[in-house]
Amino acid sequence: MPIYEYVTEAQEDPERSCRICRRGFELRRPADREALEKCLICKNPVKKRISQVNTPRVSKPMSVSDAKKAGFTVLEKRDQGVYEKL
Repeated sequence: MPIYEYVTEAQEDPERSCRICRRGFELRRPADREALEKCLICKNPVKKRISQVNTPRVSKPMSVSDAKKAGFTVLEKRDQGVYEKL
């Protein structure tokens, strides 16, 4: 299930919204459900916020020994189309 982020539409009047929707909140909902229109607590209008995508980052290339320890088979190219197992 995807995680959606919501924030109140009444940002100019923070007294109308609760502390949850004022800061924004995350909600796990099925993808086929429609977006929330009201805060679950204070019933003020909320809108869905576009969230940042989490992608893995590779800080450095793996060494041959690290790859072998992780269970990968390491191959080295010898000739045209010929690979040899290290």
